[in-house]
Amino acid sequence: MFVRIVKLSFHPEKIEEFLGNFEKNKERIRNFSGCRLLELYRDKTNANVFFTYSYWDSEKDLEVYRNSELFKGIWKKTKVLFNDKPMAWSLDKLATLS
Repeated sequence: MFVRIVKLSFHPEKIEEFLGNFEKNKERIRNFSGCRLLELYRDKTNANVFFTYSYWDSEKDLEVYRNSELFKGIWKKTKVLFNDKPMAWSLDKLATLS
């Protein structure tokens, strides 16, 4: 399992626009081939900071998504809302306890 975490920081006045775009597209992202989980988090101490957390079957699946028209359209609308450079981590899932 391949995990991707992305940290996104927005101008305060742009947060609702981001959330609306995420709401509009979250099912399409989650149903993209190879995506197994999609979550959105908001930082407890800095309300401008969000994290997306997604599971992918493989790194190749994520790359196919990142080169898709879906991603390009979402990213075009999202990147203009940032107040800081986004950060991303790619991880291999080693264990889950529940």
